[in-house]
Amino acid sequence: MSLVIAFVLFIGSMILMLVTGHSMVWALLIGLLLFTILGLRTLSQQGMPVGKGIRELSSSSWGSIRDSLIVIEVMLIIGLITAAWRISGTITIFVYYGMKVIVPPLFLIIAFLLSCLLSYALGTSFGVAGTVGVIFMALARSGGVDPLITAGVLMSGIYFGDRASPVSSSANMVAGVTKTEILTNVKLMMKTGALPFAITLAAYCVMSFMNPISHVDSSLMQTFEEEFTLSPWGFLPAIIMLALPLFKVGVIWSIAISVLAGGVIACAVEHMPVLDVCKALIFGYHPTGEGLSAILDGGGLVSMIEIVIILIISCAYSGIFNRTGMLESLLSRISSSCRKTGRFFTSLVVGLASCVLFCNQTIATLMCNDLLTKPYLETGGNRQELAIDIENSTIIIVGLVPWAIACSVPLTFFGASNGALIWAFYLYLIPICYLFTKRRWFADKARGAEAPSCQ
Repeated sequence: MSLVIAFVLFIGSMILMLVTGHSMVWALLIGLLLFTILGLRTLSQQGMPVGKGIRELSSSSWGSIRDSLIVIEVMLIIGLITAAWRISGTITIFVYYGMKVIVPPLFLIIAFLLSCLLSYALGTSFGVAGTVGVIFMALARSGGVDPLITAGVLMSGIYFGDRASPVSSSANMVAGVTKTEILTNVKLMMKTGALPFAITLAAYCVMSFMNPISHVDSSLMQTFEEEFTLSPWGFLPAIIMLALPLFKVGVIWSIAISVLAGGVIACAVEHMPVLDVCKALIFGYHPTGEGLSAILDGGGLVSMIEIVIILIISCAYSGIFNRTGMLESLLSRISSSCRKTGRFFTSLVVGLASCVLFCNQTIATLMCNDLLTKPYLETGGNRQELAIDIENSTIIIVGLVPWAIACSVPLTFFGASNGALIWAFYLYLIPICYLFTKRRWFADKARGAEAPSCQ
């Protein structure tokens, strides 16, 4: 009962932070205090003095944080690349040439494919939603295309990369907490995502021809031409980021080289002073112009600090839960569910519940890892399978929960209502298709004879 009360208070604090607009870090700190007190009480009941209990919980929490240091490093360097691609004109040149090839029947197709490409290259859903997404929504409204359909198409595109990019913070977090290799995960995510991607693309092709854009506002392209050099060199940082992992270059080195290339291009081509480049990489790009370049505001090392703090606190939770065993009764029920209904179906239910309750992709992911690791290993699964199951459930379905940050923030950027989610086909085709095709990638040996044949 004490654990239930602690979770209720924790969820209540998260709702309060959402309603008042405060950072989730405060809710996490409240949760950390609650679970620490509960953990000390549990250890005290086992005969451990309070002082030793504090040391035990601190040591266990630090162990979990230490295991995630590589993920923290990747997230910080991702902050650098989000700024580097802004100041080098990389994002701008992709959008500019994407707009040049738009013909009326292909608008939605280009919006989807370009947002997929940029989200994969940049690894961020919010970054693409706040730049490319805003531009395509403006084009849709001025060109007579249904804004809700356009927003749904863009939601599919931005989560293509958020799920499966080697530079995605969520993909790296999943790899870190599950102790798996990010590039192996990316390959499997591409394979398991091929069918839903093909279905989604086919559907958007039909919708694109049925909803052609009447015209493209040429003033937007003129603004690009006035405020950016639009040199082909702007493609280089993206080419580097896409190509180097194919040659087995590590993620951190790939990002670092792309950042360096972006900084050099900003200096040499965009004529940005070296000091301003350094400031932008750390504090983000904040253009002063009133034109379209203002859409590119953001990025930088500092932009990732809150995410890193959330990860650190959440890892401390994991250490407390593991040391005290306070989740054991829940884990046994999850193990039973894995045997009866299959591991992925269980992962889908746990992931959806975590997304609905915690309203945050990072926290939901870490909770799923804590709740599912032991049941997966006990029922014949492995960490690789767990990583892909989380990617195909929690990471993607959080974009369908209207009150979750991962859904509400992009829709706010787009100026669209929750009705757009109906058209975000990719977000629900991923778990649906995987539910029926998982057997191709992972054999679920723990399923009983009565289990459904959907896995």
